Amino acid sequence: MNMFLRELTAGRKALIIWCICMLLLVVSGMGKYTAYSSGGAGSDIFNQMPSSVKALLGIGTLDVTVMSGFYAMLFLYIELTAAIHAVLLGSSIIAKEEKEKTAEFLISKPVSRSAIVTTKLLAALVQIVVLNLVTLISSIVMVSAYNKGKDISGEIILFLISMFVVQLLFLTLGALLAAGISNPKSSGAAAAGILVGSFVISKITDLADQLAVLNVLSPFKYFSYNRIVEGDGLNAVILLLSLLLAAGMAASAYFLYGKRELKL
Repeated sequence: MNMFLRELTAGRKALIIWCICMLLLVVSGMGKYTAYSSGGAGSDIFNQMPSSVKALLGIGTLDVTVMSGFYAMLFLYIELTAAIHAVLLGSSIIAKEEKEKTAEFLISKPVSRSAIVTTKLLAALVQIVVLNLVTLISSIVMVSAYNKGKDISGEIILFLISMFVVQLLFLTLGALLAAGISNPKSSGAAAAGILVGSFVISKITDLADQLAVLNVLSPFKYFSYNRIVEGDGLNAVILLLSLLLAAGMAASAYFLYGKRELKL
């Protein structure tokens, strides 16, 4: 429990900063809705955009002149921000002991390495849950303030559930890389590189439907925004497989961290 509280305390300041940034992202993003809503001047601009530009902006076939479509477009950037936080958190929460030269003190305590990893992952899990809840509450409040049509709180909840799964995937990916790569700086760079690569893949497949098979490499494409907007919910099979993948990466992190020779 002491290690758990230690991890939460150590990450408190960074978490507050990330929560403020996410809040500002939601507030500033929703502030643009009136310019693009039905009858707004921005609607003509979107209608005249080439399909390739719409895909790059995350619009695709979404109708951004209604709240559900606009929030789906905004959610792309919300999800990307949350994923960056998760992958950096996952890679740093394990690697930082070697980077800060505190690994010797940590492993000298009467706890196993698996207990250390468990404690750190639980603390990281709490942090991504907090960021997710801040995003959920701020999204519902801001959408309610601007929405003049059908209530989309249910859709927002589904969007944030999908985001939580993506957060889990990148959190465990970051932890896996940190456990397997002895150089803390290299593990963080590798985690960030994979995230950027997966996001680029999601944009490439938006531009070229024939490359849709590559979506399996990008968690950003595991859940369809259009499906949520149209009221079809989340794909239960994809949801389950994503959770199993996250669990598998967490288990691999346990194994690699237990076998690795730490730099004290």
